[in-house]
Amino acid sequence: MTNENLLKQIEFIKEIDKIKYIQRRTKLFNSDRNENDAEHSWHLAMMALVLSEYADEKVDLLKVIKMVLIHDIVEIDAGDTFIYDQNKNHENTEEELKSAKRVFGILPEKQASEFIELWTEFEEGTSKEARFAKSMDRLEPLLQNTSNNGGTWREFDVKYPTVYEKKKVIKKGSVELWDYAEKLLDASVEKGILKK
Repeated sequence: MTNENLLKQIEFIKEIDKIKYIQRRTKLFNSDRNENDAEHSWHLAMMALVLSEYADEKVDLLKVIKMVLIHDIVEIDAGDTFIYDQNKNHENTEEELKSAKRVFGILPEKQASEFIELWTEFEEGTSKEARFAKSMDRLEPLLQNTSNNGGTWREFDVKYPTVYEKKKVIKKGSVELWDYAEKLLDASVEKGILKK
């Protein structure tokens, strides 16, 4: 007889394959191909592994990696909201919470609770791990846009004050990475790939 928990876990694994089809507005480094949510989450996990020494506080790296790997799974139902969308708030947590409960709810109860708790903690940015995970989430597209001659900033006519406002979250997890990010933003303005 097959273990019931295993069947639920396999069903969840099949369900989250859908994240590979969710296209983001940001393009891959030095590319004209849009990134998907699975690629984004993997990249954030690698960034956390490589850059964890720059977290302002010592973090539980496994917890950070879990957060960045699951943070966008809710977009399977809720869809990806462009961070610079003028009509819909990027913090659409009501829709996302409903999705989190459905998708994570496929798992056995204990795992479902853990994942919902991790996702909520990430969204609220309350712990040192969540703050560092959010730093990764905001740094990656900044690096992509600078590698793509302005990328989505130019494509959607996003100005410096808007980008700065969204990116300053990086500072909550890492002052050193924020210092680097601020310099990149200033250099982008100087190059003319980000307009004031």
